[in-house]
Amino acid sequence: MIRITQLKISPDCQNVEETLQKKAAKLLRVESSEILSLTIVKKSIDARKKPDIVTVYTVDVKVAEEQKVIKKCGQKNGQIGIVTKKSYRFPETLPPKVRPVIVGTGPAGLFCGYMLAKAGCRPILLERGREVHKRLADVERFWLEGILDPASNVQFGEGGAGTFSDGKLTTTVKDPDGRMHEALRIFVEAGAPKEILYEAKPHLGTDILTEVVVNLRRKIEEMGGEVRFESQMTGLLSENGRITGVEINGVFLPASVVVLAIGHSARDTFQTLFDAGIPMEAKSFAVGLRMEHPREMIDRLQYGGSRLSLPAASYSVTAKTASGRGVYSFCMCPGGYVVNASSELGRTAVNGMSYSKRDGANSNSAMIVTVSPVDYERYGKTGPLAGVAFQRHLEERAYQTAKGAVPVERYGDFCSAVLADGWRRGAHFPDFASGAAAEKGNLQLQYPNFAPAIKGRWQFAPVHEILPDFLNEALIEGIDSIGHKMAGFHDEDAFLSGVESRTSSPVRILRDETGQSKIRGLFPCGEGAGYAGGITSAAMDGILIAEKVASAYGNVVR
Repeated sequence: MIRITQLKISPDCQNVEETLQKKAAKLLRVESSEILSLTIVKKSIDARKKPDIVTVYTVDVKVAEEQKVIKKCGQKNGQIGIVTKKSYRFPETLPPKVRPVIVGTGPAGLFCGYMLAKAGCRPILLERGREVHKRLADVERFWLEGILDPASNVQFGEGGAGTFSDGKLTTTVKDPDGRMHEALRIFVEAGAPKEILYEAKPHLGTDILTEVVVNLRRKIEEMGGEVRFESQMTGLLSENGRITGVEINGVFLPASVVVLAIGHSARDTFQTLFDAGIPMEAKSFAVGLRMEHPREMIDRLQYGGSRLSLPAASYSVTAKTASGRGVYSFCMCPGGYVVNASSELGRTAVNGMSYSKRDGANSNSAMIVTVSPVDYERYGKTGPLAGVAFQRHLEERAYQTAKGAVPVERYGDFCSAVLADGWRRGAHFPDFASGAAAEKGNLQLQYPNFAPAIKGRWQFAPVHEILPDFLNEALIEGIDSIGHKMAGFHDEDAFLSGVESRTSSPVRILRDETGQSKIRGLFPCGEGAGYAGGITSAAMDGILIAEKVASAYGNVVR
C-alpha cells in the first residue's frame, strides 16, 4: 500500500475524496482512474498561518504495479512511501470453564467484556449504577433539583464517567499491537461516526456516547455475555491466594476470574479491596479548577478570525512555575459545559462535558496541577488511600463554599483574594477580536452575554477557599504565563469553578506482567486501577486484560 502525507485542501472543500484522489494521482504521476482505492488515514487542521488555514490529510492508496509507481515518483518525494498494515488479532481461545466476572461497565469493562464475549467466554459484567437511559434521568434530576443518587450519577452507571464528558478519543499511549485502532473500529461498529478512525483529535460527545455504550452492551449480550445493573461488588473472596468469588449486594457469586474495571471514583470499592489485603499504592494525580471563556473568543485565538467552516476550536496549554510545578489544561471542552460531577453526599466535584456538535456558548477546560503523596502527607493523609482522603477534603470544602451548588468565581476576584498585593484590577489585555490593543479588553465588554455555562445549580462563591494556597498560587502563575501567549486567556472576567478532583485515579492496584494481582485470578484494569487516563486508553487496557485472561485461563490455541 502506498501512503501519501501532507495533502492539503481547504476546510470548505465540498468533494473531499475526489479532490484527494486528484492530488494523489498528480503526485504519483498516474491517471485518477488508475487509483483502485483511497483510504483516509489521518485528518488534521493546520492553523499555524492563520487566517490561511488548511486541512491536512494522510491517505493510503492502492494502484496496480506499486513498485513501478514508487520507483518513478517516490524515491525523491518525502510525501510518498510504502506501508504494510498490521491488523489486530486477539488470541484464539477455548472458553474457560468458569465465566469471567467483570466489575464495572466503563470503557475498560465494556471493551474487556466485548473481547471475551467475542472469544466465547460468556462474561458477566457487574455495574453498581443503572443502565444509561435511566442514568440520564437521574443525572438530569440532580442537575435540576440537586437530588444526588450516590449509585447513579455522572461517575457511576453504564458507560462510566466518560459518558458525561467531551468524549475525546485521543491518547498518548503507544500502540504497537493495534489495540487503539481496534478500539476505534469497535466504537464505529457500535454506532460512532467513521471519521473517528482518522481524525487527529476524534471525539464523540455525550449524546453519541450514550447510544454507543448501549449498542456495545447489546453486542456483548448477543454473543452470550450478561450485564447486571444495580449490582455493586461489596466483597471479594479468595482462598490459598486465588480468587473464589465476589459478593454482590451481599450475595455470593462464584468466580475464578475477576476483572476489576471499577473506575477512578469507586472509593468505597477501593476501601473494600484494601480491607481484603489487595496490594495497592497511592499515586500522583492532578487537581484544579474549571476555567470558562466564550467559545467565539477561543475560536478567534486559534483561527485568527477565519471565515472558513471550522469546528469549535480546542487548545492544549502548559506552563511551569518557578518552583517547578506543572500547570496544564485537561479535558478541554470546545463549546461545552461545566457539569456537577459529584458522586458522594456532602462533596462537590466538577467536570467538563460537550455534545457532539460542540455548539455551546462557552469553551472550558480544567486548569490543573499535579499533586503527589508528599502533598497528601502535608494534610495528614498517608497510606494507599491517602489520595482519596485528599480528594474528599477538597470536595467537602467545595460543597461548603456554595452549599452544594457549583461554586463560581471570576478570575480577577480569585487572584485578588490569593495575591492581595500582587494583582492589578482592571488590567488591560489585548483585543482578541482584532489583535490590536484595547483601552478596555475584558470579556464582559467584548462579550456582554458571557455567563457561566453549567449543568447543575451554581452560585458565585469564594472558589479561592477550596484549594490550598500553594495550588492556588501555582494556578495563577501558570494561567498568567499562558495568558501572555494567548491574549485574553487570563482576563479577569473569565470564570473559575471547582473543584476538579477526578482527573485520574489516586490509587494504583498492583498487577504483574500477566495482568494479575498477587491474588491470582484478579485482574486490575483501566483507569480506576491506575493503568489508563481517558476513554481510549481505558478501552485499550480493557482489550489488553482480555488478552491476559484468555492467555491465563482460556486454553489458548497456539
